[in-house]
Amino acid sequence: MSEYIVLGIIGCLSIISGAFIVERFIALRKDRVLPPDLWKTANEAVTAEDLARLKLRCERKPSPLGRLIETVISHLDLNRHDLTELLQTRARAEINRLERGLVVLEISTGVAPLLGLVGTILGMIQLFGALGQEGLNDSAAFAAGISLALRATLFGLLVAIPALISWSLLSNRVENLTVDLENIMDTFVRKFYRENALRKEAPTSNPSASSRRGSMPAGSKPAPKES
Repeated sequence: MSEYIVLGIIGCLSIISGAFIVERFIALRKDRVLPPDLWKTANEAVTAEDLARLKLRCERKPSPLGRLIETVISHLDLNRHDLTELLQTRARAEINRLERGLVVLEISTGVAPLLGLVGTILGMIQLFGALGQEGLNDSAAFAAGISLALRATLFGLLVAIPALISWSLLSNRVENLTVDLENIMDTFVRKFYRENALRKEAPTSNPSASSRRGSMPAGSKPAPKES
């Protein structure tokens, strides 16, 4: 009976792993992590009103990209270095959220074959214990016992192989999404600090004209041209 208990544990592990596999493949779709319409709106935002509408849209449609954009909009009063450090901290939290559940698949990959091996060993122990008492009078029963013991190893491998493949695919997807997220946010932050720098330089973009205006006393009129 002990091998049946191990088979039951492997069955529960397969259900848990399957649930996490389906949930993670749905949650890690690119359009859910990096909504294209949200990034398009963020790329076109220029004025304060655009940023307010963008922030409201991020709140209405939560996503990792939306939460990071909202962080930038809420802290544009910080200097670039402080904002970058804050954004990195929030990005690590989002990446940790993306990786949620992958540890379950990693555990399943290692534990399921071991559980199968445990079930096989327990079955073999019981089988050979019974043979020591009854002998090899019934070869059919002996073959059935061997088959039952090896079944645990098979089930363990059938759980571990899909879990390993899914874990590899999902880990690679998280890594790619992380790179895309970093590139998008870096472009977004650079855009606003570059525009702020250009706005600060705009009043002094024509130094010759400003110097001419500054050299004329206040209230004075230009001298009339000679006829």
